Amino acid sequence: MMTLQQFRVLLAVRETGSLTRAADALHYGVPTVTHHLRGLEAHLRVRLVEPSRSGTRLTPLGESFADEIAPVLTRIARAEQAVADQRDAGVVTLRVGTFASIGSRLLPAAIAQLQQRTSVRVEVIEAEPTDVVRMIRSGEVHAGLIYDVSEEPVFVAPDLALETLIAEPYRVMVSRDSPWAAQETVDFAALSDVAWVCSRSDGEASDRVLRRVCHSLGYSVRELMRTDDLYMIHGLVAEGLGCALSTAAAVDTDYDVVLRPAVQDLGERHVSFATRKGTVPPAAAWLGEILRGIVAERGLARG
Repeated sequence: MMTLQQFRVLLAVRETGSLTRAADALHYGVPTVTHHLRGLEAHLRVRLVEPSRSGTRLTPLGESFADEIAPVLTRIARAEQAVADQRDAGVVTLRVGTFASIGSRLLPAAIAQLQQRTSVRVEVIEAEPTDVVRMIRSGEVHAGLIYDVSEEPVFVAPDLALETLIAEPYRVMVSRDSPWAAQETVDFAALSDVAWVCSRSDGEASDRVLRRVCHSLGYSVRELMRTDDLYMIHGLVAEGLGCALSTAAAVDTDYDVVLRPAVQDLGERHVSFATRKGTVPPAAAWLGEILRGIVAERGLARG
């Protein structure tokens, strides 16, 4: 029966041109190298090596056989590395939940860096923060990017580990052609008749901020539309149909919209890397480290 050790010895002899040098390269003794060569030749019933002026070389049949087994050993080495990577990473596929605006800006670069470290496959699932947290708790995803309001966080819980990556103030998104765009600050006291683009979920962070501020001034939020489609939100605001709460990192500069601070305190949106507390796959921890580095490199940690 042939063995991988025999294959490696034959290729080492071809590469080094010497039994002694092959033994050194493989950290074997010369008798061990000779033993593997003789066993392989006995199995194939051919001479694979012969003496040369400079040491040892492969016979024509040895060269032919070496050409066939070299790609096989390369594939085996690749497979061994992939298994080792997955073993060290703790998972074969790392599943990550994220919301669209930040996920699309941070995760591609983070995945590229992660795959330089491990062969683990990454699967990204796009969802709103409430759904991402639900999937983390159920084990559907290993980690996620979520956002919350600094003044009234809803995702702080004993079973979740949250690390804030980005903190940036909420602003009012208005059409570039609207009268509000000409103002340095927007006063919600003058916005009671304005329609707002709201999230499909009542618990979404910006909607909670919007309701809090409007209610503090004695009026209710007028809803233009409920949608979580970032492009739709930008399009509606750009057309002057309404306003929305947003942050600088979430604004698409291809649209004719601008952000304006408010007289009232709108608080900050905190973007966090979330996992379940306790044991998480090392790959998830590595992803968190990489995301921290990317955020710091891009100057996003404090908007």
